[in-house]
Amino acid sequence: MQPGVTFPTADLGTDPVIARDFAQAAEDMGYTHLRIIDHVLGADVTHRDPKLFPYTSSTPFHEPLVFFGFLAGVTKRIGFVSAILVSTQRQTALVAKQAAEVDVLCGGRLRLGLGTGWNEVEYEALGEDFSTRGKRLDEQVAVLRALWTRDVVSFEGRWHRITAAGLNPLPVQRPIPIWFGGSSEAMFRRIGKLGDGWIPFSSGPDALGDAERGLARIHHHALEAGRDPESIGLDGRVWLRGNTQEDWHRNAEGWRALGCSHLAVNTTGAGFSTLDEHLNALHRFKETLG
Repeated sequence: MQPGVTFPTADLGTDPVIARDFAQAAEDMGYTHLRIIDHVLGADVTHRDPKLFPYTSSTPFHEPLVFFGFLAGVTKRIGFVSAILVSTQRQTALVAKQAAEVDVLCGGRLRLGLGTGWNEVEYEALGEDFSTRGKRLDEQVAVLRALWTRDVVSFEGRWHRITAAGLNPLPVQRPIPIWFGGSSEAMFRRIGKLGDGWIPFSSGPDALGDAERGLARIHHHALEAGRDPESIGLDGRVWLRGNTQEDWHRNAEGWRALGCSHLAVNTTGAGFSTLDEHLNALHRFKETLG
């Protein structure tokens, strides 16, 4: 089980020096990957129901692929994971280009976590259809993998048309691994059929139970698609907020028992106000993993 970290943007802000120091320290501790959340725009809840928007225009978010491009130049080993990139509110060819560029700059350390998102505000502003996002994601995956593995691509789909064109440079990984975030039956089916792995987001009291049930559905769909379920990775998450160090260990062992291939620790909202406090917590968590 490979240990990873989630960059706590909401707590540490947008200072690039802090981002660099956090990533380098996590790498030096032996963490294998760094995750970051994606939102392009946040809603102003002055005229909206705030219960519908856990993130707002007041919440800072780095753009994942730009952020990883920066970190690629100041790290050597740690991998980068978008958890998740809302690809269906973006142009697919541009996502392919940006991801390929990050993969080149970091020497093949990118895992692209994709999802459909929930925020209609972003879809409206980016000029994409919120209602067809699930179906478009399936087609996006086919386009992305074609662009990452072939010098020249021609593709005719419902939402995409490419006529004899290709990316240059191609990524180091051909194709870049695609993982999915989400917990709907449609997403479980998509992961079983198309995904390299699953990034579950449940953080409630029965997060492990939710993950176990979701994994069973994914494996079912993988078998239906003629795939080996064991080839699909699982990237779990442990929150430090509201939990003791004994809880950290118990949760980590629960993920390990599920066959988790990767496990990211999230220090956001745990009461740490400085970089050193976050890094000390990462060090303590690493010790709980043994």
